[in-house]
Amino acid sequence: MPLTHSLRRLWTLDKFAYSLRVFIAFSGALLLSGLAGDVALVIPLFLGIIASALSETDDSWQGRLQALVVTLLCFASASFVVQWLFPWPWLFAVGLALSTFTLIMLGAIGQRYATIASGTLILSIYSMINIEQHGGVDEDVASRQLLLLAGAAWYGAISVVWCALFSRQPVKQSMARVYKALGEFLILKSALFEPVRGVDVEARRVALARQNGQVVEALNQAKEMIFRRLEGQRGNRKLNRYLQIYFIAQDIHERASSTHYPYSALTDAFFHHDVLFRCQRLLDQQGRACRQLAKSLLLNRPFSHEQSEQALADLRASIDNLSERGKPEWRPLMRPLNALADNLTTLEAQIASAHNPDTDDERRDSALYDRSPSSLQEAWKRVRLNITLGSPTFRHAVRLTTALVAGYGLLQWLDPQQGFWILLTTLFVCRPNFATTRRFLSQRIVGTVLGLVAGWASISLFPQPLIQSMIAVAAGVSFFANREKHYVIATASITLLVLCSFNQVGDGFDLIWPRLFDTLIGSLIAGLAVFFILPDWQGRRLYREAAKVLTNHRRYLDEIVHQYEEGKQDDLAYRLARRNAHNADAALSTLLTNMLHEPGHYRKQDADNGLRFLVLSNTLLSHLSALGAHRHRLAEDEDDATLVPQAKRISALLEQLAEQLDKRLPVEPLTAPANELLSQLGEHGGSGEENAITLYRPIQSQLRLIAEQLGPLSDAAHRLTDSNAESLHALDTAT
Repeated sequence: MPLTHSLRRLWTLDKFAYSLRVFIAFSGALLLSGLAGDVALVIPLFLGIIASALSETDDSWQGRLQALVVTLLCFASASFVVQWLFPWPWLFAVGLALSTFTLIMLGAIGQRYATIASGTLILSIYSMINIEQHGGVDEDVASRQLLLLAGAAWYGAISVVWCALFSRQPVKQSMARVYKALGEFLILKSALFEPVRGVDVEARRVALARQNGQVVEALNQAKEMIFRRLEGQRGNRKLNRYLQIYFIAQDIHERASSTHYPYSALTDAFFHHDVLFRCQRLLDQQGRACRQLAKSLLLNRPFSHEQSEQALADLRASIDNLSERGKPEWRPLMRPLNALADNLTTLEAQIASAHNPDTDDERRDSALYDRSPSSLQEAWKRVRLNITLGSPTFRHAVRLTTALVAGYGLLQWLDPQQGFWILLTTLFVCRPNFATTRRFLSQRIVGTVLGLVAGWASISLFPQPLIQSMIAVAAGVSFFANREKHYVIATASITLLVLCSFNQVGDGFDLIWPRLFDTLIGSLIAGLAVFFILPDWQGRRLYREAAKVLTNHRRYLDEIVHQYEEGKQDDLAYRLARRNAHNADAALSTLLTNMLHEPGHYRKQDADNGLRFLVLSNTLLSHLSALGAHRHRLAEDEDDATLVPQAKRISALLEQLAEQLDKRLPVEPLTAPANELLSQLGEHGGSGEENAITLYRPIQSQLRLIAEQLGPLSDAAHRLTDSNAESLHALDTAT
């Protein structure tokens, strides 16, 4: 029973299936070489398997089969071109430049195309290594190139069959990641309720914004997985169940993101009471319930959230105690506190329904937005729009093309042993921005050194070919299991695989120093390229990303207002506006994280201004989420119906601010318009303490909180445009 339980847990790991497919592919290649009596077959087969596995896209089995056909056609074309141009270095350099630039630009179409393009580039360099191993063009090269393609086709066939047999397992794992990320978000959000004076609230909000980016990424990945499997299978009951779980996760995210009242005001008022501790504990327990729900989804176990249910009951009892004590200074805050409790109650119900969505009778618009191009014309349009210096994709294409051509010229000049590893290192290390490149550069070097030491020890201690082959297979599996989260281990593993494999056909010891030097040279080329060739410093894009945030927040507000006018409906337009607002917020958070790893003393000032803007925009998004959580159709005689013009005025001011940021125009302070709005919004709540108690309305309260953000946002935007102009001047001087 314990063994069965362990195997079941192992099956739930998202990398286990990936690693198992790679193990089957490597083992099959090893078996084939053993049956053929030619151990040298292992190298091209292994290289083909690696290239194909790196090109794998998440799809249904039909989609994976189509992607495999396209991938193999790209691989065959690349292999043929490399073999044809290899004897003529000048023509080869031109072909390398054109193919690299074209393949990187194809990534502008979508992630699927970017993955296939990257795999094709990797296989192209593997083809160069394959040819170099046999001393250039000879009679054996063509058959070795076919073996490269055979390895790629072999892994592709395994992948297609796997997708057909276990099509829903990746969806289940993706939904578990969503609820785990939501759990971490709720736990971080609970820290904002901690009634302790003097804490760094801004730092907690920055951490919350970054975790929000993790939630958004998990939701986006889950949505793509579900969408690709729903194509042609809308009637599939289990897939529709996961779709409902996904929609519930979106609703939970909106509720969890919402802020119904300034937490600092509640802390001051109830500092000596336990109500905020109750709020904190409830959110913390709901976060833990989400993490438990993630495990329940993976293991098909019953889901229990008794702790959070009890925490909710304790919170209600605490609020009742406050009401009974009836202190006059607390009375204006009781309705906001009850509104907060109501939101947490709804959140608790959503968490409960996620485990059994079939009981949710709410009718939903189940349409999902398809971000892939619908025609060749649209695909070309995406590429054409990115052929500009302002496009990060274009800049990366130029940078990587130049780096690879420079690396090829260097290896032609120096004629080093195993010189094409220089190009492979450059390809893996050179990333679209400086921060990521620097991280991969250091990890690549450290991993290579560790892998060479492990490889030296392995071929010294275990000279038997069979044991070395088994080590190579284990190292290959380790590479794919760790390449996304533990790149040092992944690099060490692939280096170990190379040494053990190449030692089968030659002297692996002779490969150690060339591999180290090639890694150092390739890393140096990548580092110089990302620093000097069209450097994509994040500070240059900071004001534009900030403008995108405000634009998407404004569109989210417009959709919310529309639903107050027409009635609540979780249709595609509303969900898309909400998702785009969170995507923009997450993109800004990622950009700022990358900025902190860039060189230059002026980065610190830009990052500080950007973090200040991020905190304000994230606070704005939390108030928008609260406004969206209360959506319903406003009746003509309802008091809140008179607030719609003020909401539209806020939208217009956000649009104005976004336009000024995007065009780097002088930012006009919004303090005066915000004060005017606050005055108008205040009139609808009446005056006096009794009105504050009896006429408290969530819509009015949220619009006031949103209006209060306009002045600080305009000030933060002004700082961004000013610091950006100074930084651009400094960058132009330096570069």
